[in-house]
Parts: sequence; C-alpha cells; structure tokens
Amino acid sequence: MTADATTALPDGFAAIVEDFNAVPEPERLQMLLDFSRSLPALPERYADHPELLEPVPECQSPIFVIAEVEGSGDDAQVRLFFSAPEEAPTTRGFAGILHEGLDGLSAADVLTVPADVSEQLGLSRAVSPLRLRGMAGMLGRIQRQVREKSAG
Repeated sequence: MTADATTALPDGFAAIVEDFNAVPEPERLQMLLDFSRSLPALPERYADHPELLEPVPECQSPIFVIAEVEGSGDDAQVRLFFSAPEEAPTTRGFAGILHEGLDGLSAADVLTVPADVSEQLGLSRAVSPLRLRGMAGMLGRIQRQVREKSAG
C-alpha cells in the first residue's frame, strides 16, 4: 500500500487500511472477524425502532445502517449505527471497519472516502467480490445520508 492510496482517507481509516495491508492475507481475514466482534450494539432508540435504519440490499446478509449528523455543513459530526446479525461475521466486520474508520468524523471527511476503499483492504482473494460490493453499498448509503442531512 502506497501513501498515495491512503492519502484521500481520513487518518483513522487510513491506519485501518495500512494495518490490513501490513499482515499476510490469512491474518487479514482474522482482522475482519475481530472488527465483526467490535461492532457496537444499537442504542435503544434504534433497537426499539429498526424501521428507522436503511437496509443495504447489496449485502448478502441483512444489514441496516443510519447516519446521524450533528450540526450542519462540512463541519457537522457524523455518528454511525449498524444492525447486522451475529451469524454474518463478514458483513459485521465491514460494518465494524466503517464504524471505527468513520464514526465521529466531520461530514466533509466522511464524504472524501473513495468508493473503492473496500478493495484497498487487501481482502480481494479472501472475500468474494459480492461481499466487497456490500461494503461499498454500506459506504454509499452512509455518504448519501450524510450529504442529505448535512445540507439541511
């Protein structure tokens, strides 16, 4: 991984990409599983009202996401929440990466993350292209929600 490849990423997300690329491929899958276990539970306001979360149909497993935006404009702070089943560790892992890499950042930083960030993790031989597209689908929905909510 070159510095140029992670330049467009916020620092924390760039560090995650660098960590994945610093280990051999078999260990990357283990890292993905570690992220699946670190995905925070939904707060009650969403656990009790799952209809407020947006589904991500690109994912093979049922996953739902919502981005909260505090403030307005590019400096607005983004908070992310995911619902993914325990029995879907790959999907939960991607959600965990997005949560750790993006939660708490400014809207401007979230919107700079390139759509191909899932490919930068070096998992293309360990995870199917369909699953990588699922992570891209999650990111796309997050970015659309952030654009809509930070504009108003």
